[in-house]
Amino acid sequence: MLGCVGLLTFSSAAEGERKSAEDLDWWSLRPIELPTLPPADDWCRNEIDRFVLAKLKEQKISPSSAASPRVLIRRLSYDLTGLPPTQDEISIFLAASEIDADDAYVGLVDRLLASPQYGEHWARHWLDVARYGETHGYDKDKARFNAWPYRDYVIRSLNEDKPYARFVREQVAGDAIWPGEPDGIVALGFVAAGPWDFIAHTEVGEAKVDGRIAKHMDRDDMVSAVFNTFMSTTVQCAQCHDHKGDPISMVDYYRLHTLFAAVDRFDRVYDLDPKIETERLTLEKSIGSISAGLKQIETELAAAGGEKLKALREQVAELKSRSEEQLKTVPEHGYHSAISPRADDIKWVQIDFGKSQALGEVRLIGAHDNYNDIGAGFGFPRRFRVEISDDEKFVEGIEMLADHSVSDFANPGIAPVVIDAASRKGRFIRITATKLAERRKDYMLALGELQITGTEGENIATADGVVVSAKDSIEAPSRWQRNNLIDGKFSTSSDPETLNSLAAKTGELNALVAKLETPDIRQRRDTASSELADQRTQLDALPEGKRVYAIASQFKASGKVMPTEGKPRSIHLLHRGDIRTPGDEMLPGAPALWRGVEAEFSLPADHREGERRAALANYLADPENPLTWRTIVNRIWLYHMGRGIVDSPNDFGRMGMEPTHPQLLDWMAVKFRDDFGGSWKALHRVIVTSATYRQVSSGDAEKAKTDAGNRYYWRMKRHRLGAEELRDSVLAVAGVLDPSVGGASFHDFEFEDDHTPKYWYDRHDPNDPKSHRRSIYRLIARSQTQPFLTTLDCADPSQMVAKRDETTTALQALALMNNPFMVAMSEQLAGRVSQSKTPIAEALSLVTGREPRIDEVNLLNGYVDQHGLEAACRLILNLNEFVYVD
Repeated sequence: MLGCVGLLTFSSAAEGERKSAEDLDWWSLRPIELPTLPPADDWCRNEIDRFVLAKLKEQKISPSSAASPRVLIRRLSYDLTGLPPTQDEISIFLAASEIDADDAYVGLVDRLLASPQYGEHWARHWLDVARYGETHGYDKDKARFNAWPYRDYVIRSLNEDKPYARFVREQVAGDAIWPGEPDGIVALGFVAAGPWDFIAHTEVGEAKVDGRIAKHMDRDDMVSAVFNTFMSTTVQCAQCHDHKGDPISMVDYYRLHTLFAAVDRFDRVYDLDPKIETERLTLEKSIGSISAGLKQIETELAAAGGEKLKALREQVAELKSRSEEQLKTVPEHGYHSAISPRADDIKWVQIDFGKSQALGEVRLIGAHDNYNDIGAGFGFPRRFRVEISDDEKFVEGIEMLADHSVSDFANPGIAPVVIDAASRKGRFIRITATKLAERRKDYMLALGELQITGTEGENIATADGVVVSAKDSIEAPSRWQRNNLIDGKFSTSSDPETLNSLAAKTGELNALVAKLETPDIRQRRDTASSELADQRTQLDALPEGKRVYAIASQFKASGKVMPTEGKPRSIHLLHRGDIRTPGDEMLPGAPALWRGVEAEFSLPADHREGERRAALANYLADPENPLTWRTIVNRIWLYHMGRGIVDSPNDFGRMGMEPTHPQLLDWMAVKFRDDFGGSWKALHRVIVTSATYRQVSSGDAEKAKTDAGNRYYWRMKRHRLGAEELRDSVLAVAGVLDPSVGGASFHDFEFEDDHTPKYWYDRHDPNDPKSHRRSIYRLIARSQTQPFLTTLDCADPSQMVAKRDETTTALQALALMNNPFMVAMSEQLAGRVSQSKTPIAEALSLVTGREPRIDEVNLLNGYVDQHGLEAACRLILNLNEFVYVD
């Protein structure tokens, strides 16, 4: 668990606190101030150009000329929406440019920024950095079917131009700062977006070292994501030793762990009505408290029963398991009452022999069903009575055969519960359940079979004329119906000895529990059980709400993942980052990376968990925080220009790169923070309307001698379409792109959701219209990434990707020519243009956005004669003119 490489030093809680003036004297940590504007000339269109021109003059380089309107509309369309302009949009823009080029250009910028496609495209950039994926990753790569609301939140926030300070705060502590507001919860999907070790958390758990290591690494992911994303600061390098380049100590790092010490990743409910959300949280907290009280009662009972109780429970469990393995089943299951929302709802079922007669034994046999993995003993009552009478209403003349209504009866599985009737006489036998078995947040009574022997040992329940009645019944032949209770068919073990042993041990266990339960324990258990059932009923009655995969501290336990109920885990400084060598306990705080900020948060002694994250959110969005504002404007500049002013966008420290245009960076940061109010769209507008952005992308050998990497922006960078841009563009020109916005993600694979999920991309039909939505709405699997998009340098969802690679490989050429998606879309494009008088010219125009030349059309028409229109369309979709943006 080592951090950055270097000579190791170690901190205690008393060390590493003081940041010297020299520590903070680094360009990214200095206060942001509005710089003086350099001189302008006729080339400059706005302030950005003045800073760029000043640098170019230092290098003795002149800027390039402006690109043509046809190039600019394609550049802007991809840059702001990720989609190609349509033929009509190009024609309208070119006509307007001939009248007033500047007005036409500004109008185009405003139209594209106002389109819903803007948020879809720029959300992709943000999700790359947020390490967004829709599966857990690791070896058990289970799907997160409720991750998508966070993705939609990002799209919506960008389209609404939400102020950046709020955007930051919501994603770290929205639930604490804006309680009850849906976005305050949905935005927390950011913290939970990264990979998560399902096995280590749900099957190993924090009781073991490996589980605690997994929890530590989980918090490390959260801390790293927050600081890398919002502040371009590599705090994770201080996990095992003080940071080697920046003023961040181990104490700083472990303080940050305290801010996420109470949360886990979970599907979290959010509602549109704040009152419902408040009521839900109150009920969930109360249910958790009552459940803890019932566990305490169980602990007291176990202590009173000692080894004998423990041994009996183990024996019953082993016999049940053996019986399950030996189980034989038949089509009919038995009797099933109506569903009830309460455990204490009285249910009964009885049989009528037609006349009064003497009885030998009554045998209750549990049902077997795989519903909710209940198995044997499904629906067997927790508490019940067995009575005999000649009165059908059971008002008078009642004799008690067995009374198990005082304490809980251990589920016997399918082992018969034998009751001695001792030759008592009666016409009716009734089984009354006074406490029902739980199904899944509801309750019911079920029995597989009721056997009653006469004095000669024969089963008189199966005799002709016997009638079954009940308070209520689910009649769902052939599995469930009243008559199945006495049809002689029921699930049974193939080994009578196992069943007999199970019946005997279950009887011993029930007798011992009844003896151990004092009146106090019984009353406490009954009260708690009643309250629990009542509050679960209230919770179930609330509107279900929506769910988002986010961080949470209150939820229903899953495997070894237990909710903290808002109580943070203890966080200690770890010697060498080793969970087995804890040092001083940490208090909440964050690195003091600018003058005037304290390293330890000032929180009340009785503060709630969310207040820690709220303090962090306010620290991040502080107007005096120089890193937050420089970081975001650098990211936006990078995505527009192809290179960041700081070209290590996740690291503004001494181990990262220094800015090429520090004054321009600060000018944009101040304008974005103060004048634009954190508006992304305002910053986009000033960047794309600059002369710097409008330059041609063509090279110049002389200028390249001085600045081959275009660090000083003497031309626009020509770039290949991103993986998603290319896929979406192919769908668009083929005429099949589905513009539907938001909602659950589509699958471009066949899926098997077992313990180890499987994703088969090769079995997907590329002509399935459900998968023709924009790529932003694709379910992103971590362990098995989409082969076509991965070949085209799609971001790896298992890590933060601040800047995508742009490679050129033979595999890309092969994929663009032969991938089933490209083959299918070539056929779709051919179908779209086939009715045209000049299909090849139409296809070329759709793909390139210009009128084709006669020689191009003639050449491709010859290819059509040899290989067909579909093959020619595949060639057209492989043109560099389509795949690259100037």
